[in-house]
Amino acid sequence: MILTAGSFLGTYTENEILTQNPFASIDQIGIGQLARTACEKGNQTRPGIKLGICGEHGGDPDSVKFCHKGGLTYVSCSPYRVPVARLAAAQAAIEGKRANAKKK
Repeated sequence: MILTAGSFLGTYTENEILTQNPFASIDQIGIGQLARTACEKGNQTRPGIKLGICGEHGGDPDSVKFCHKGGLTYVSCSPYRVPVARLAAAQAAIEGKRANAKKK
């Protein structure tokens, strides 16, 4: 028997086991912690290293904003998702500048 995401994903989201499709949006708690750790360790070893994600996650607005906050330097996605990814990246940059301005 081959198990596909379509066979269980709907039930998982309906029962709130998952809040979003993990194949389209990054799990910011679990995978997010791994990504933040990778950024921190990577930058300690090689300052200025370019780190990013690609695929469907690279075009998801929530994932793009998370990547910006987490220290990733780029996202890559399919061409039809580029406009949404660029908008999310711009919004994340503006939100970051506003947060930094409030700290000062």
